[in-house]
Amino acid sequence: MANVERSSLVDSRSGFCKENSTFYSKRNPISLPASPSLDVTTFISCQTHSGTTAFIDAATGQRLSFSDLWRAVDRVAECLHRDVGLRRGDVILILSPNSFYIPIVCLAVMSLGAVVTTANTLSTVGEISKQIADSNPTLAFTTVQLAHKLPAGISIVLTEEEHVEPSRVVRVVGVLSEMMKKEPSGQRLRDRVNQEDTAVMLYSSGTTGASKGVISSHRNLTSYVAKMVAKESLEDEIFICTIPMFHTFGLLMFAMATVALGSTVVILRRFELSDTLAAVEKHRATALILAPPVLVVMTNERDIIKAKYDLSSLKKVTCGGAPLSKEVTEGFLKKYPTVHVLQAYALTESNGGGAYMDMVDSRRYGTVGTLTPDVEARIVDPITGRLMGTNQTGELWLKGPSISKGPTVN
Repeated sequence: MANVERSSLVDSRSGFCKENSTFYSKRNPISLPASPSLDVTTFISCQTHSGTTAFIDAATGQRLSFSDLWRAVDRVAECLHRDVGLRRGDVILILSPNSFYIPIVCLAVMSLGAVVTTANTLSTVGEISKQIADSNPTLAFTTVQLAHKLPAGISIVLTEEEHVEPSRVVRVVGVLSEMMKKEPSGQRLRDRVNQEDTAVMLYSSGTTGASKGVISSHRNLTSYVAKMVAKESLEDEIFICTIPMFHTFGLLMFAMATVALGSTVVILRRFELSDTLAAVEKHRATALILAPPVLVVMTNERDIIKAKYDLSSLKKVTCGGAPLSKEVTEGFLKKYPTVHVLQAYALTESNGGGAYMDMVDSRRYGTVGTLTPDVEARIVDPITGRLMGTNQTGELWLKGPSISKGPTVN
């Protein structure tokens, strides 16, 4: 349907078009790069901002500036290409707790046209073996503590400079910190990467069954980053990374979007509420991303929290992963009146595409906001396949540039 014709048939309030039973985003469309030859790392590196500190390790206090980040990305990419032989289409696995090494590896690998896949650090050896059989990685980045979960045949780059016991049957081909120190040769002969090439192969949580691999292209990820950049200026934002980077949202948000935005991310190796609140106070953090049950705990323990932590810098909490009721939101805001609570909806297959709330919508409790830019939605009866209208219940179908290419074959 042509844009002019469509605009006359779409309800301005709901975005619903009766002609084809489709909901259209009411947000302004986002301009995406037209060149077919573009990787998402290059797109991120081209974004301008005035941010200085990219990452802070909450445990050690170590800081990584944006200039040092991009220097590390270039050096690691060259080492992987020249010394390890990583090429376009090869798959690398990241099995690691949260650290700023993950964004470095992720951005370096994608710049070469190779594919990133991640594994849950809590997964069993059997679960990881199944994922490896499905994704077929040629190389893994991991820690000494987690290396035993990987099969003997896979080459390993250690993300931390630690001694490996001879009894461990692993093939260590490098240490990330050493790669980051190597001076680049100046030769940048790499395979050309196309926007439709696969960038990541990420696995669902397996909430309703076995975990499944989801294939996403550079174009899918570029679309997500472009939407985040167009959404609002966040270069003064200080986030606490409270979610695992092996999850889709954690990787997209904290290894890609915040890098493009110029935000500072304080990284926790794993989520503990006390550590999170201490990090907010120490680093004067402004934004958190939390699951709804955490808001309930923070509401119920407000007096204890107030006595121990200064949270006056916190301005925004975004919730996802489960519904956030109006009652929980109102209860939280009574105890934290200076904080805005936002909701968002997405899934592994949509790469951040779905719906979200803006700051101006933050007092509309019990909603996940409106469709993200360029996303179309339909409500479908899961039994009959009939298209539904407004205020009707059914299965949600999404279409847009961030929607993944599809599942792996497993």
